[in-house]
Amino acid sequence: MSSRHLVLHDPEGHLEAKFPVDRAPHECLIKAVLGWTGDPGLTTADLQQIALLLTGVARAVADDVRRAADLLPDEHAARALADVVLDEVDGRLSVSVEGTVRCVQGRARLVRALFERLDRLVGAVPEPVTTS
Repeated sequence: MSSRHLVLHDPEGHLEAKFPVDRAPHECLIKAVLGWTGDPGLTTADLQQIALLLTGVARAVADDVRRAADLLPDEHAARALADVVLDEVDGRLSVSVEGTVRCVQGRARLVRALFERLDRLVGAVPEPVTTS
């Protein structure tokens, strides 16, 4: 059986910029994961899959944070803070994913923090001036 795959070359990230992460389902997952107080009864493989999903979301939202920060002047405090947060995110995402509750909850906290940073940056970006 033949399989066909379409590979898109998008080095500037234009496609990612047009398709932001759908927040609602990921925020529900984050809430559920952070609500675990004991053993959630999931296998190691299931936990690893959740951690991988949250890792992908973290990378996508980090890219959104970078794009939003780039819209601010270099000297803007929100941009400087975003740079610090993104450096921390890069370090934490470089750690291998494990199939543990601790790893999954750490990734969930990371995504939650990125969503919060993105909201603050979007609020700090000046509105474009339009002339009528």
